[in-house]
Amino acid sequence: MPARFKTIIEPFRIKTVEPIRHTTREERLEALARAGYNLFLLKAEDVLIDLLTDSGTGAMSSRQWAGMMMGDESYAGARSFYKFRDAVHEITGFKHIIPTHQGRAAERILFGTALKAGDIVPNNTHFDTTRANIEYRGAIGLDIPIPEAHQPQLDHPFKGNIDLEKLEQVLKENGERVPMVMITVTNNSGGGQPVSMANIRSASEICHNHGVPLFIDACRFAENSWFIKTREEGYSDKTPLAIAQEMFSYADGCTMSAKKDGMVNIGGFLAMNNDELAGHCRNMEILGEGFPTYGGLAGYDLEAMAVGLFEALEEDYLRYRIRSVAYVGERMKVAGIPFVEPTGGHAVYIDAKTMLPHIPWHEYPAWALSLALYIEGGIRSVEIGSVMFGRQPDGSEKPAAMELVRLAFPRRVYTQSHVDYLTEVLDYVSQQRARIRGVKIVEEPPVLRHFSSRFAPAHGDIILPEA
Repeated sequence: MPARFKTIIEPFRIKTVEPIRHTTREERLEALARAGYNLFLLKAEDVLIDLLTDSGTGAMSSRQWAGMMMGDESYAGARSFYKFRDAVHEITGFKHIIPTHQGRAAERILFGTALKAGDIVPNNTHFDTTRANIEYRGAIGLDIPIPEAHQPQLDHPFKGNIDLEKLEQVLKENGERVPMVMITVTNNSGGGQPVSMANIRSASEICHNHGVPLFIDACRFAENSWFIKTREEGYSDKTPLAIAQEMFSYADGCTMSAKKDGMVNIGGFLAMNNDELAGHCRNMEILGEGFPTYGGLAGYDLEAMAVGLFEALEEDYLRYRIRSVAYVGERMKVAGIPFVEPTGGHAVYIDAKTMLPHIPWHEYPAWALSLALYIEGGIRSVEIGSVMFGRQPDGSEKPAAMELVRLAFPRRVYTQSHVDYLTEVLDYVSQQRARIRGVKIVEEPPVLRHFSSRFAPAHGDIILPEA
C-alpha cells in the first residue's frame, strides 16, 4: 500500500454474508430477563454485534475451506494430521504435537498429567478455564504480572509481562511445588496486553536455572508477535513467523486454542519436547479426546488449522486487525471512557471500576456495564472482573484485581461501519453512566460461574429511568 494513503482497508473481500437482526430496546430487556441477566444465556439471534469472544467466532478463508475438502477422515494416521503436525512444528519447533478439540482440553490433559494437589503454577495471569483446570486438580494458579498491569490508564508497551523478581522468589521458596511455569500471550485477563521477547527470554532463563519447564499459553501468539515487531527494539525487520519461532524457542511446550490465532471455529493442541510427559499426555488424550492423530477433531478441522495458523501471521492481516482495535480505543479516549491502555490485539477492555465508581465490587460493576451495552445497543460483551474471578477455591469472595468489560473482535467478521456503530453505543452509554446500577447473583454453579449464573438487578433496574 502506498505510504501516502492512510486508510488501512480490510485485507479481504466478502463472498458470503449472514444477516443480523435488529431488535428494539424493549425486546432486549425481555431477552435479558429470560436469560437471567447473563449475556452468555442469550440467544445469538437476539444480539446485533457479538463481541462476547473472539474464540471460534471468526470467518474462515477460501484457502481454509478449500483445504477442508481435502480432509482425510481416517481414524488413525490420517494424512490431515501430518499436515497439521508439520505446520505446528514449523511455527513452534516442539517435538510432540497433540491435537485437541480446543484449548481447555489441552489444559485438562496437561494439568491432569503433571499436577497434584498443593502444586503452584505461576503465570503472568491465568485466564478462566486455565485457572479452573488447575484448581480442579487441587493446585494453585498464581498470578504474578508486573505492577503496571493493574494500572489501566498507564501506557506501557508490554503490560502483559510476568514479574521476573516474583518469579525468581516463587521458585526459590517453592521450587519443589512448581511443576511448571506458564506465560499467556497475549495476557487476556490483563487487558489483552502483550509480553515482550526480553521478558519471555528472561523468564525462560530463570525457569531453567531452577529446573522448571516453561509453557506458553499461545492462543494469541500471532498478535503477540506483531506487538514485539512494532514495539520492541531489534524486531522491526523480522517477520511475525520468525518472531513466533524465537518466542517458542525459549519454552518447553505450549497449550493452544486454535479458535483464536489458529483462525478456526474449533480446534487446539498441546505441544512439548519432553518424551515421557508427552507419552502420559497421549494416554490421557485417548481417554477423553480420541486417538492422538485426530484428538477429537475431524480431518477437515486439522486441515483448516494447518492453513489458519499461517494466515494469522500474515502482516497485512495483523496490521489491519491491531489498527481496528486501536481505532476503537482512540474514539473511547475522545469520549472520556476509561479503558486499559494501550489497546490490546484482540479486544478493548473498558475499566468499569473507574467508569462506575458508585457501584461497589460486590454488585459487579463490569457485569452491570456489559448489560447496559446490550440494552442500549444490542452489543454483547463479557465481564472480566469479580464475577469471573471473585470466587475463591475455598468458597469465599474477594474483589478481582480489575473490573473490566472486554469487547473481543471476531476475526474477519465485522466491517468499519460495525466498529463505528459500536463507538456510538459506547459514547451514549458513557453519557448515561450515572444511571447504571449493580446486580446480584441469585443462582450460581460451583465453578466457572460466569457461564451459567443467573442474576437480578440489585436496585430494581439496570438503568434507572431518567428523572
